[in-house]
Amino acid sequence: MQQQKILLVEDDPNLGLLLEDYLQIKGKFKVVLAKDGDAGLRAFTADDFDICILDVMMPKKDGFTLAKEIRKINAHIPLIFATAKGMMDDKTTAYNLGGDDYITKPFRIEELLLRINALLKRSKNDDTKNDNQATTFTIGSYYFDYTNQVITRDEQQQKLSTKEAELLRLLCLKINDVLTREEALLKIWHDDNYFNGRSMDVFLSKLRKFLKDDDKVEIINVHGRGYKLLVN
Repeated sequence: MQQQKILLVEDDPNLGLLLEDYLQIKGKFKVVLAKDGDAGLRAFTADDFDICILDVMMPKKDGFTLAKEIRKINAHIPLIFATAKGMMDDKTTAYNLGGDDYITKPFRIEELLLRINALLKRSKNDDTKNDNQATTFTIGSYYFDYTNQVITRDEQQQKLSTKEAELLRLLCLKINDVLTREEALLKIWHDDNYFNGRSMDVFLSKLRKFLKDDDKVEIINVHGRGYKLLVN
């Protein structure tokens, strides 16, 4: 089973290393530690994470500013803010920025681990719910009916193959976000080997052709990670 990955952005080196070690050993997570907001943003854009823990008071870029930039890239990833302040204004700002939880220093590491696990469980349940229920999507000027495997635009219909429909649905479920190559291959082909990867590339080319008449819709490659369905 693949380890879940945490982005930890904390400028206190002692606390950062303590949290990193604890979460990797006790929580069995893979933790990437960044020591300021700028480094945190670079780390986030370079890799895929399951949850972010952001210190609020940091040099170069504070946690709230970093959260705004993360939310532009990924609107759904769980965010936990950590700060020495306990003021209500900070809590209000945290939740208004789309934060999922807020923990005040000093805190018990065991409590942080419980909050992380609760958010990841909720996020997984939300993903499962979406996977089970969402079957129709609006993609710019296109309407995609997954059940009937049809894309419609201006009363013109394009019938899709089963694999094309499954791949487009995964892209739609992560619209404007990255669908990793591994996730697509495992969910559709159940194996991420080289030959399935080449087959998926063919289906992606076909989907791009089917969606080419709307210049606000684009399927792009995200180097080293996967693909993104962009709708402007």
